Amino acid sequence: MEILNAYSSFFESKIIGRYLTSDRVFSILETYGDALKISEIGTSVNGVSIKMVTLGQGKKMVLAWSQMHGNESTTTKAVIDLIKFLTQESRFQSQIETFLKTHTLYIIPILNPDGAKAYTRENANGVDLNRDAQLLSQPESKVLASVCKQLQPDLCLNLHDQRTIYGFETGKCATVSFLSPAADPSRQITASRKSAMLDIANMAVVLQNYISGHIGRYDDAFNENCVGDAFQMAGVPTILFEAGHAPTDYQREETRKYICFSLLALLGFVPHSGAELEAYFNLPENKKNFLDIIVRNGTTGRRKKRTEIGIQYAEVLLDGRIKFVPRIEKIGDLSKYYAHKELMAQDAEILVNSQEKCHVGEKVATIINKKDNSVLYINED
Repeated sequence: MEILNAYSSFFESKIIGRYLTSDRVFSILETYGDALKISEIGTSVNGVSIKMVTLGQGKKMVLAWSQMHGNESTTTKAVIDLIKFLTQESRFQSQIETFLKTHTLYIIPILNPDGAKAYTRENANGVDLNRDAQLLSQPESKVLASVCKQLQPDLCLNLHDQRTIYGFETGKCATVSFLSPAADPSRQITASRKSAMLDIANMAVVLQNYISGHIGRYDDAFNENCVGDAFQMAGVPTILFEAGHAPTDYQREETRKYICFSLLALLGFVPHSGAELEAYFNLPENKKNFLDIIVRNGTTGRRKKRTEIGIQYAEVLLDGRIKFVPRIEKIGDLSKYYAHKELMAQDAEILVNSQEKCHVGEKVATIINKKDNSVLYINED
């Protein structure tokens, strides 16, 4: 674990927060010297360069891509930390040199630069690139397919973020989730799928030392239009990474660290005993059972109806940064949901934005306990 304990030395502090564009990323990577090669592999809908970083000259080839969804930047930050480790970290030079002699690592930090700039899931044509694996209707999809065909990688890494709504039946949130995608509707364990499962199991063993109970498995329903499923169909071991929420970590800097830890473990920089296939299936499956905030045990309206209010943050790009705008997501019995923050109304009537009634979709500025006028919540952003 020595390398993981040294994380602060290769954490790229110039890249923080949720809003991450191609210009910003490559302005940093271009300062890392000759140890990496940066090449243009295509252009986006809006004509923005899509670039790939290459490190190493070994026979085993690993292809990774991030920000296929433009508003999912956590894994991009993690791969930048990884690149900094491989190019700037002198204390582990022997291990790094061995890796670079045996592996070639290809990383596309931002596959969807237009979506990254606009902070949207989709590309500039409004298309979800992770549903375009068969049609290849978009230039970004064609770039990825072409690179994969040309390189014939031994392993593919499909790097994403997941929303704060995901957790487990234990009441813990899903901080890091993985998936070895299905290769067919029956979800058979093919050779490539098994290989990815074992890699995931080994990463999970390492992460258990840091975020035990917060590691999960994403839904493996088959969809040939999803890139991971399509690559697995072609016999290429593919791992889906989903960077989720750690307690209070809305900027995803903690999660970023654990994604980087996972990558270092996967690439052989962290010693671990070989995990069995069972360890993969023992990972709990993600559930949509979390809200950002729940107001419990309150009453609303003229009839003083007992109710609970669930609030979810909308992520909004404003003046070059992401604002978290609280909106009412659910009203009613929320006993089956957990929250990243709970507010207890103690059976008192509550006023949302100074009103007795509230509705789904409403932006929340304040929540007041009418009984004693105490403030349960105030949006300070």
